[in-house]
Amino acid sequence: MAAQQDEFEKVIGPVSIEALLNALVETGGVSLQVEQAEAEREPIVLMEQHSGQMLVVDLSSVTHLLAELEEGTRFCLSGQTEGKLVRTSPLVLTETRRSGGRFLCCCEYPEYLEVLQRRESFRAELRMGMEVIATLYGEDDMAVQGDLRDLSQDGCQLELPMAASGLLASASSPLKIEFHFPDGTHFLADVTPCHQKTDADHKLLRLGCRFYDCSTEQERQIWYFVCEIEREAARYKKDVQGARLPSPLFEPKEGKSTANENIGRRDVKRYATPMARRLVKVAAYLDAQMLTLQQGSDIDSRQLSRYTDRLLVLHDEDREALLFASRCMTPEPLLVRHGLAVAIHLLDLVGKNIPGDVRKAIAASALVHDLGKALVPQVLFKSANFEAPHRQTLSEHVPLLLDRLKNCTWLSGKIATAVIGGINERMDGSGYPAGLIGDELHELARASAIVDVVEAMRRNRIDRPARTVQEIYRHLLRHPHQFDPRWMRRYVQHFKVLPIGSLVRFSSDQLAWIQRIDGQGNPVEVQLTQVNESPTRENLGASIRGNVLEKLGKPVGEVAVST
Repeated sequence: MAAQQDEFEKVIGPVSIEALLNALVETGGVSLQVEQAEAEREPIVLMEQHSGQMLVVDLSSVTHLLAELEEGTRFCLSGQTEGKLVRTSPLVLTETRRSGGRFLCCCEYPEYLEVLQRRESFRAELRMGMEVIATLYGEDDMAVQGDLRDLSQDGCQLELPMAASGLLASASSPLKIEFHFPDGTHFLADVTPCHQKTDADHKLLRLGCRFYDCSTEQERQIWYFVCEIEREAARYKKDVQGARLPSPLFEPKEGKSTANENIGRRDVKRYATPMARRLVKVAAYLDAQMLTLQQGSDIDSRQLSRYTDRLLVLHDEDREALLFASRCMTPEPLLVRHGLAVAIHLLDLVGKNIPGDVRKAIAASALVHDLGKALVPQVLFKSANFEAPHRQTLSEHVPLLLDRLKNCTWLSGKIATAVIGGINERMDGSGYPAGLIGDELHELARASAIVDVVEAMRRNRIDRPARTVQEIYRHLLRHPHQFDPRWMRRYVQHFKVLPIGSLVRFSSDQLAWIQRIDGQGNPVEVQLTQVNESPTRENLGASIRGNVLEKLGKPVGEVAVST
């Protein structure tokens, strides 16, 4: 139900409000603006919504406004999704909670939303798996090729290699741009560059352009492209009911299927928490990358960089929520679940006191470390009797994967070798693929091995059931000749005896998932459940914060969960 109001459409239907807020929660980033003249918009994070009840926001970036907001100053939240500007009705804070230096706050649920969607301002974003090649032409037949990231009636945004900076510096405006759609459609137009930003970490140049002196026919074509991009993107939406026909622009020429055909098409409602639903995009990338490896392709350098960055952003926003989210990815293939869990826990274990490019290389290597298993005979994983020939064949997944990383020039070869090549090695030389011993093992290999084993043993396998963390700790401590005792101690000290993501039975006989812990390892936030199953939206109950032990009693022990 909607009523027109000036340039905005006022949305008051509860289902529509929930769908729009879900889209904003997925992106996370919104702006906060207090209700006063010329107030600036401040970037914050929209964490989650409880339909009809409240919103949860992270105000750690606007602590200078906290006192004012806690006194009752009204504010609005705004953000963009699917080319629309979405703005809430005026809101008021209802609760402020400090957690580990962060300020997680509750506010009123909006009575209505306002949506601005004018044709000239509508910007269609290309989602993961939608690839349109953009070629920029300069003087003297100079050309550089990149990707189209979004498109509006006025202009577009491109991702180009760093080499494009030379073309832009020497060329006079306007330039020519050509789009190449998967179905073979080509479009040529003049553009003027209006802003550019260098991304040194990715070795990319992000360029915004405006269309210049377009004919009526070109304007008609551009609007057609905008609508078709949005139509194709709608097929990836999690709340869409029923199948949608694909846009003909994104149907590969001559019926050839694309390797990334199914990226992102997941029912996000199956995932238990807002953070898990945001992590789905990284999972979808890993799943698609596994398929492209099986089809003979290398690791996609740009995609790996992009989704590693997404993981780093999620970790920086809320490390505890991300750790718990790694236990909520049951709908994903095993190799994807394991890669996510290892990357998240290794990233958390090594900490932030290292250079950013090193953190990124560690996380990227951990994300893909097991994908080479998609390149060995799959019958190996169904065998209950794992013998020497099986082991030898399995060990080949490591060099096979490292070979497929040769085009990832931004990824440190030393770190990739330490993590991917060393994660299956053991201190006594009993590991693979090289049988390295003691001092031959890099520190990252020693740390990675412990993270890998803990995450692997928490899941059931054909030859054994899942184990609790305490059982895994005892196993590792009984094998100091295989696992570095120093990293073992660091792991236990860091994640504690009952880590985030543990299913615990309390003395009240209540089962609950641990979501946050204090410095001593005591649970300070849990989510109730009645079943010994991986967390989903259907089997999670109420959250208890702060006084967990008073309400539930002492933890009796962890319950192993088969996943």
